[in-house]
Parts: sequence; C-alpha cells; structure tokens
Amino acid sequence: MEKCTPGSPPPGDPKAAQAQKDAAVTDVLAKIKNKFLVMSGKGGVGKTSVSVNLAMALANRGFKVGILDVDIHGPDVPRMLGLKGMLDLNPSQKLVPLQYSPNLSAVSIEALTASKDDAIIWRGPLKHSIIRQFIGDVAWGQLDYLVIDSPPGTGDEPLSIAQSIPDAQAVVVTTPQEVSLADVRKSINFCKTVKMAIFGLIENMSGFACPHCGCEIDLFGRGGGERTCQQMGIRFLGRIPFDPHLVSCGDEGTCFQDRYADAPVAKAFAQLARTIAP
Repeated sequence: MEKCTPGSPPPGDPKAAQAQKDAAVTDVLAKIKNKFLVMSGKGGVGKTSVSVNLAMALANRGFKVGILDVDIHGPDVPRMLGLKGMLDLNPSQKLVPLQYSPNLSAVSIEALTASKDDAIIWRGPLKHSIIRQFIGDVAWGQLDYLVIDSPPGTGDEPLSIAQSIPDAQAVVVTTPQEVSLADVRKSINFCKTVKMAIFGLIENMSGFACPHCGCEIDLFGRGGGERTCQQMGIRFLGRIPFDPHLVSCGDEGTCFQDRYADAPVAKAFAQLARTIAP
C-alpha cells in the first residue's frame, strides 16, 4: 500500500498531482525575471547559434542567465557550449543545470540520455510533459534571463512554452532570403494567435566580409528581415553577419565571443545584449 509523504498529494489523485506540478512551475518562473523564446520559421537559419551566443553575451554583461534547450529531437545546445555529462539531483530532488560559467547554466534533453546519438521518438503529450519538467523540476534559482531554444516551426515545443510561460517573449530569427522570410511570417502569426508577445526579429547571416579583400558580400541577400518587421509591425533587433569561425567554435564547444572579441559578429551580439538589456 502506497504511503503519503508530507506535502504530497494522496496516491491516485491525478488532479492534486497536476496541481502540485503547476505550483512548482509557477514557483520557478516567479524567480526568473525575463523569458525569451528564440524561434524560427525554418531550419538552417542559425537559431541555436543565436540562442547560445545571446545567452553568452548577456552572461558576459554580468546577468544570471539560463538556457533551456527544448529542441527535443535535435538538442545541440550542450555541444555548442562544450558541456558533457548528465544532470544531477540536489537534496531537494531537483535537477541541477549544467554549469558553463558562474553566470550561465543550461538544461537539455541530451543531458538526460546515456547515448547522445539515440533518437528520441516522442509524440506531443510527452514533449509537453518534459518541457514542464524542465521548468518546474529544475533548480534554476534566481535568473535575470531564461533563453529558450526551440526547434524550427510552430509545433509542439513552442506551443508548450506559450502555454507554460505566459509572459515569455519571442525573439524570431531569420536569414535575409525570401524563402526564410516567408516561413518566419508564419512564426510571427503563430505568436499573434497564441498571444505571445514578440520582442523582435534578428536577421542572421546578414553579410560576409571577404577575408582577402575585405569587401562585404551579401550571401543570402540583405534587408529582408528589416522590411518584414516594417510590414508586420514588430521590432527589428539587428543584423548578425556570417562568420565561418562561428561555425567552428560551435562545433568545438568554445566561446566565439572570447576567442574573436573584435570580430563583427562578437560586436553584433554584444550590441544585441545591450538592446535586450539596456
């Protein structure tokens, strides 16, 4: 026969158990000042790279930052941060985020799987449940910013965040070309439909300085993100240029902003952090 522990709902009472989980989520979110969902309309626009480097830039300014990777099927945040190992439990049986630096910690489904190459084959309800756990069952502590990296599109994961974190704001990432902008407009309309505030839009991979002559090349066009913002009435947060070193640093799990502090990309992320946190 099951026994009750102090503060726990009676066995077999699903409503009480759910109420307890909801209360845990509410308690954790109350300690986090700002929540940003980084999303995109399609893959390949550098959304995770933006999430990771935005979190780093905010942490470098002295803010306490958490990054939550809710890309269940393609969790890349730990690898980009060079984080390894599994999540531990504290004495209160809460998951302890992986620590990147004194100001930056991260949680990802990859840190709960023994083999990093195993496919996670889940339907919507399971995804919603684990995302709620990543909020309510994690010892995030007091945070200035929680940056949430979601998979591309408008599916289960961003919908779960919209439902679980009512005050989350969307940061939409796009590249300048029209095929990406057509998809990002769907993300903007998704936010409007679920009543999620849109903080603004970032135009990523916007321009590339030739390493030989210094001339700027518009690999994917230019200005499409800003025009989309004007058309749809949202804030344009800025442009992030393309830099192949950003790719190699992500693959190595090293901080681009530390290694190439004077590069245009590092300066662009620093400016983005100042825009978000004046």
